[in-house]
Amino acid sequence: MPVPTAPHPGFDPSAIRAFQFTYRTLEPDGTLRLGYALDDIDFEERIELPPPTVDTPAAEGLLDLLHWVAGVSYFKAAIPRHMVCETGAPPAAAERLLAALYSEGLGEFAYVNGLERLPNPQFPRGADTTPSRGALPPRSLLVPVGGGKDSAVAIEVARASGLPTTLFSIGDAPPVRATGEAAALEHLFATRTLDPALIELNAQGALNGHVPVTAIVGCVALLIAATQGIDTVLLANERSASAGNFIYNGVEINHQFSKGRRAERLLADAAAEVEGAPAIFSILRPASELAIARAFAGMNRYHRAFTSCNRVFALDPQRRLASWCCDCDKCRFVYLILAPFMTPDALSGIFGADLLDDPSQYEGFARLTATGGTKPFECVGEVAECLAAIQLLQADVEWAARANVRRLADEVLVGRELSQRELDALFALSDDHDVPEPLLGCLREVLRA
Repeated sequence: MPVPTAPHPGFDPSAIRAFQFTYRTLEPDGTLRLGYALDDIDFEERIELPPPTVDTPAAEGLLDLLHWVAGVSYFKAAIPRHMVCETGAPPAAAERLLAALYSEGLGEFAYVNGLERLPNPQFPRGADTTPSRGALPPRSLLVPVGGGKDSAVAIEVARASGLPTTLFSIGDAPPVRATGEAAALEHLFATRTLDPALIELNAQGALNGHVPVTAIVGCVALLIAATQGIDTVLLANERSASAGNFIYNGVEINHQFSKGRRAERLLADAAAEVEGAPAIFSILRPASELAIARAFAGMNRYHRAFTSCNRVFALDPQRRLASWCCDCDKCRFVYLILAPFMTPDALSGIFGADLLDDPSQYEGFARLTATGGTKPFECVGEVAECLAAIQLLQADVEWAARANVRRLADEVLVGRELSQRELDALFALSDDHDVPEPLLGCLREVLRA
């Protein structure tokens, strides 16, 4: 096993010839080591999983899949075109997933770094396989929990199913742990530690930026589910995540690419290539953010537990907050999307401030509707959903007098009002999903759809 080396001083990304997947190991105690290299610069990522409780042949194939997907965090430092898979070439469906994640999944990264085009590395392809989608209904569920409202709604759909349900999280940030405690279900935790050499390389000139982290979480969840004897991973990605931000050099850029429908299907196909692997799909895929927010507004047990603000999850502990910062796009979006279904006092009690009555927040709310440009690079809903929320607030006597509601109605909503038919469509479930019955019935029950 190679020993990680210190980054070369004065790192030049353009000088790197190849990215290598060098080794991957899973030890009996759940310790996972993933080896990578940029030419002769070696990295080792470590992930601590719950100790396996069952011996499954799917573990090796899912370990490979996680190794390939998690490598994007190191590949992005130099984006070389040549890929070397020393542990074996990915089979057909996995190769299609990787081709998308290492290209479209790095769309925001490419734009922010001013690259002329998206990365397009060429992966070797192993043998063609026929993914075997299991037709059997789920018997047990693993629900990844990130501490936000979507996780809570997914948990309650799982609870409504009556199936044995286990929660899973990478890291134990306060809202993650509090959400699990509010749910009162078994909660498994993993820790992911990036090689410190990557952080040093970033300081020396490596390329850096957003990666498709949801796909990495999904692969960790698949491996944990398999080694814990759970047959289905239940993601909480809504249909709104599939909507991109804008077109860049002919390609749609989507901050939430790995949360979107296409990435979900690619990951499910790649997992299905592994004999005995759990199924994976998003239980919230048929629903809009607006419909999910309406359901969450009635889930009082989670209101003091959840937090969606990304500053709570900052990698640097010195920059990590304990709760809502109340001054970012994510805070404003969650506030706006929940407001039509909650009272001002209840929502201000959660956030610690009335964002819709703070004039300094106006421009941020307007950005959510793509006013003056495009919607922000954040996990926020579609423009139409934000306009719908403003329209609903304008008609609500408790909210209509708030400073930002008045101004948004006058300056943003005028000429962009939604018809009743369009509003109804936002609360209806779409048909583009892989949710099986009877889970679909449970989703309708929870969402009142």
